[in-house]
Amino acid sequence: MNGSLIPIWSVDVVGSILMIIFAFLSFGLCLRLKRKDPNNIIVTYLLWVCLALFVFAISRSAGHLVKQIFLLSNRPDLWTAIQPFSGAINTFTFVMVGSVTLFFERTWAIYGTILKDRQALQNAHEELLYLNQNLEQLVDKRTEALVISEQKYRRIFEVSKDMILVTRKDGQILNLNPAGRSLVGFNAADSEDKIHGFAFQDFLSGPADWDAISRQIEARGFISSEEFDLALKDGTRRRMLLSGSLAKSPSEEGETIHFLIKDIEQRRLMQKQMAQADKLASIGELSSGIAHEINNPLGIILGYTQLLLRGEEPRSDRFNDLKTIEKHVKSCKAIVEDLLNFARPSSPQKKNLDIHAVIDEVIGFVRHHSNLENIQIKTVFAPDLPPSLMDEKKIKQVLINLLMNAIHAVDQKGTISIATGLNESARRITVEVSDTGHGIEKENLLRIFDPFFTTKPTGEGTGLGLSVSYGIIKGHGGNITVKSELGQGATFTLSLPVSPPLSGR
Repeated sequence: MNGSLIPIWSVDVVGSILMIIFAFLSFGLCLRLKRKDPNNIIVTYLLWVCLALFVFAISRSAGHLVKQIFLLSNRPDLWTAIQPFSGAINTFTFVMVGSVTLFFERTWAIYGTILKDRQALQNAHEELLYLNQNLEQLVDKRTEALVISEQKYRRIFEVSKDMILVTRKDGQILNLNPAGRSLVGFNAADSEDKIHGFAFQDFLSGPADWDAISRQIEARGFISSEEFDLALKDGTRRRMLLSGSLAKSPSEEGETIHFLIKDIEQRRLMQKQMAQADKLASIGELSSGIAHEINNPLGIILGYTQLLLRGEEPRSDRFNDLKTIEKHVKSCKAIVEDLLNFARPSSPQKKNLDIHAVIDEVIGFVRHHSNLENIQIKTVFAPDLPPSLMDEKKIKQVLINLLMNAIHAVDQKGTISIATGLNESARRITVEVSDTGHGIEKENLLRIFDPFFTTKPTGEGTGLGLSVSYGIIKGHGGNITVKSELGQGATFTLSLPVSPPLSGR
């Protein structure tokens, strides 16, 4: 070997060896990257390029080393024979690198599309997650609002003092609030199934009432403020103001009817009482004129009768006839005076009185003037009852009338009770006069305070006692009411205002 070629030879041999080493190191690094990220297309491309260059490096380096070995051993003919094969291998490796590069360009385009689609899918996934989270929050809020709304309307349904009723179109009861249950006579312990077994028409007093309600709802979709009588389970009837509307329901119940029913029995009774008061006022005005016209002639008859009595012998028949005339004239004048008191009551002379003392005096008076041998009078007085501003004579007149009526009602055998009480909120004292007599028929209760109305036999009552008592109590700013059931006695309740000092305490 020529000494001047040694550097070239050294570079060629050492370079070939280093190329082989670097080729192995590079290929090994690509393999490790591929194992870490097997789906990365760039790493895959680098692996294939590195493999092609690895083959090229081995082929090129091996060819250079074999060439040097053959030249050192003076066998250049062998290298001449092998050289075409080494060149072919090198050419094939470059063709392989070009093919991989061209294939990768197509693969990269596909990979880019996949990346875009995956990014779009990722964005869609994130949006779906966001929507799902917001939807859950919206559902939670809506659910909470529905719960609050349901609780609010359930509270209204349960605490309402009016009857709230939900039925099917055929009247079958679906839901009934506690006030409605209590009104129609159900117990709190009654099950829903028991209530559902009834229809609304079962509680209407007339068979035609439900037909009228159904026709209105069918024609207009609602019924508003119509009056009907409700037949309760205890047999009584109460006047009701009914409103209702048809509602469509998505449930299996289909169309339902929602009713709101108000109890107007008390209002109707109040209207009757007002009509009664108007009637009493009209009768009073009429009676006042008649009483005055009768009272004057009666006074003249009584005066002349008493004058004639002075000139007659006390034991003569004429004297007895005149005494009879005097007696009946006085009786007529008493009736006329009662009628005048009813028609035009005088202003009461009021002063602060202890109602208990007044009652005791009245009881003592009645005991001395009536046969109470088999009648027991009981008193139940409230303690520390405040004084009341009243006209003593007129209040005694009322109490005597009530006691005499009670004595007549018990028919000489029974119990009469007088109880007092205090309603501090209304600032009124109450006096209840009860008896165990035969009671008052229901149709007579509304007429009990009418002038000349009486249930006593002819000759035993004028029918003015309760009317006058009514006027006296009203003149005191109070009220008088009666409760009675046939065969169970009667209770008259007086309500009188207390004296002003109580209100200032």
